[in-house]
This record gives sequence, structure tokens and C-alpha cells, in this order.
Amino acid sequence: QRMSAGTGILHSEKNDSWRLGGDQHTDPVHFVQMWVVPDEPGVDPGYEQVEIDRELLRGGLVPVASGMDRHDGEAAIRIRNRYAALHAARLLPGAEVTLPDAPFLHLYVPTGTVALEDAGELTAGDAARITAVGGQRVTAVESAEVLVWEMHAALSPA
Repeated sequence: QRMSAGTGILHSEKNDSWRLGGDQHTDPVHFVQMWVVPDEPGVDPGYEQVEIDRELLRGGLVPVASGMDRHDGEAAIRIRNRYAALHAARLLPGAEVTLPDAPFLHLYVPTGTVALEDAGELTAGDAARITAVGGQRVTAVESAEVLVWEMHAALSPA
């Protein structure tokens, strides 16, 4: 999902799946919120949601949200930052992905355990900021999900 607050927006989040049919349940839900600053001021509020399960099943890093021209036509949600892209991967034990080559990377592990080449293991909730390098391998120690922000410019606050 992508929500652009722009000039202002109110929102709330909840686990409302029981309303889709059936009895109310207490299964937990795990939200991960990540924010990126738009590269231009005055963005209109907006919302978009896409399903990427099919792409994730193919393996590798999948662009989830991007402002980069090279992701046009892919499943990625468009964001208002032409220097940033968010990728996701679901990894089975032993599977690996190669991080993009970018000046700035932010790797987050929502679930599972992975090994980051030359840095060691990261478990659920861990993150790594990587600058001025790319191409490191991330290997699943156990089933895991990873989120990777690829950024090609440092944005200063407006």
C-alpha cells in the first residue's frame, strides 16, 4: 500500500479481516510502515494498493514502490521520489538475493533470519544501512522476508 499524506490526511489501521466473512478472530497482524520524502513539495494526498504475491513467488527482489523510470510498467506502486525504490523478497532457507548497486541502501528484515555478506546475521526487526556499495548477497538462514530501500540521492529536509 502507498499513502501520500501530501497537504494533510487522516488515517487509521486495524486488523479488520474478520469482517470479510466469518467469525471475529484474534490472529495478530504485523504492519511495517516505511516513509520516504517526496522529491517535490505540494504532493496531493492519495492512496494506492497492489497485490504482488505472484511476483514474490518468482523469487528475487521485486520492486514494490518506485519513482524510478526503470520500474515503469512493473507491478511497483508509483511514488513521488524519482531517486528511490522499495524492493521486497520472500526467501526460503538457503535462497539469496543480491542488493542493488546504489549510493544508499536500507535493508530491513520483517520476518526470519538472513545473513548479510560481510556483516553477519540479521533477525526479525533488524535493519542495516549501507552506503557507497552494492552487490552484497543476502542469504536466508531460515524462511525470511526482506525489504530494501534503494536510494540514489540524499534528500535534505525542505
